[in-house]
Amino acid sequence: MNKTLFVNGTEYPIDVPDNMPLLWFLRDRLEFTGTKFGCGKGLCGACTVHVDGQATRACVMPVSALAGRKVTTIEGLSEDASHPLQKAWIEVGVPQCGYCQAGQIMNAASLLSNNATPSEQDIDNAMQGNICRCGTYQRIKKAINIAASELANYDLAKEVS
Repeated sequence: MNKTLFVNGTEYPIDVPDNMPLLWFLRDRLEFTGTKFGCGKGLCGACTVHVDGQATRACVMPVSALAGRKVTTIEGLSEDASHPLQKAWIEVGVPQCGYCQAGQIMNAASLLSNNATPSEQDIDNAMQGNICRCGTYQRIKKAINIAASELANYDLAKEVS
């Protein structure tokens, strides 16, 4: 059976062992290195990508379970960093080391796609599974609020899904 998946709008064959985590397929096979390895147990959020529009931990998702599905990585969120979250991240100066930021942004993008006007509590609840060792949580929350206010002016169809 020919198995493929769509990553950032392009179809790729799944030509790896069934139990290979999506994270390693993205990084090692497709060279989408924006998705990071953190804990390897789906607990830290550094590996967050979208699968059919939903935030998913790539380190614990076997690539074989994704045949025919659509994956969006940080590289696919926008081609030119024009997504409101990416712009807000830069405006607020969120990253320190930056390691967790792709996962943070992808989780926030999933939140905003489901709730364009989240409350502070909504943001806290949605983001609690993404760990930032540098402790930039207040800046992350501020950037999400800025991005939420910009969503009305942004064409969400730009997100590859």
